[in-house]
Amino acid sequence: MFTIAAVSTNVVALPVGTILDRFGPRVCGITGAISITIGALLFAFAKELPLDGYIPGYLFMALGGPFIFISSFQLSNTFPQYSGLILALLTGAFDTSSAIFLMYRLIYQGTDGNFSIKKFFLIYLIVPAFILAVQVLFMPSVSYKTVGELVTSAEEEQVIHDSDDEIEDAATVRSIQDARRAHRESIVSEITSLLGTKDGKKQAQEEDKKKNISGVWGALHGRTASQQIRTPWFILITLFTVLQMTRINYFVATIRTQYTYLFHDYNKAVEINNFFDVALPVGGVLSVPFIGLLLDNTSTTFTLSLLVTVATTIGVLGVIPETWAAYANIILFVLYRPLYYTAVS
Repeated sequence: MFTIAAVSTNVVALPVGTILDRFGPRVCGITGAISITIGALLFAFAKELPLDGYIPGYLFMALGGPFIFISSFQLSNTFPQYSGLILALLTGAFDTSSAIFLMYRLIYQGTDGNFSIKKFFLIYLIVPAFILAVQVLFMPSVSYKTVGELVTSAEEEQVIHDSDDEIEDAATVRSIQDARRAHRESIVSEITSLLGTKDGKKQAQEEDKKKNISGVWGALHGRTASQQIRTPWFILITLFTVLQMTRINYFVATIRTQYTYLFHDYNKAVEINNFFDVALPVGGVLSVPFIGLLLDNTSTTFTLSLLVTVATTIGVLGVIPETWAAYANIILFVLYRPLYYTAVS
């Protein structure tokens, strides 16, 4: 069930991007809400269906995620000054979402199964209903523009139009052109305000500083998509991503089985699994501020080296049959996961 959903989630990311580009975030959000609704209903009434409703139910729940999560990235452009923080919060929210099902498991066990799966998922329908209402009533139908797009749009706005020659009164022409110029300057001023500084030159210097820190800025600029895909940049990062996604999903899905095998003790494996269930969402919250600082102030080479080092350490700790190694492995994993997702994104 987990494997089908995980693979489908990754595969559907491509059509989600296409739909987002062509139809905007609202269509993506509504599609995701409908998918989650179908999944929740299949879970709620799975026992009453003539077929196994859990596999398609989990699939629809999983498919709803990319439609909502990927389309939400554009929200980082609402306040450019805090774009890094907003992006980190979105990633943190993604990581902490598992806490909902942890809470349900605790309630289920605490009530001896009286709070059934049917009850939980019928209540869970509040989530897609809320998403649907917000998308229709509040969220924009088109993605927020980046600062670069806003600046380009402002610069392209012409002060002098060809149609001005048709106006005979020079004073009227001058007045119209002054109004256009004032409008353009107003847009630039608003952009500067969004950036959180009155000094546009200072902001540009800060952006240049970030680019210089990255160490690889512009490495693929000017190349076509096919040329970029054939470079080691794309090939190696893709192989790394495939390996890490496989490792991350496998660990999440089989942690109890792995530690039962390592310790030959099911109860100890359950204890470690319970710690993991709590640590996964907590790690997503705790890592948010550090991720932004790391990505903004270190080079891409350093970030990727850190990812490889931590991933290797997790792999080593994961095969040591010691309690301290198990807990150290989980702590590193829950901090590494949001860092990995944000850095690769």
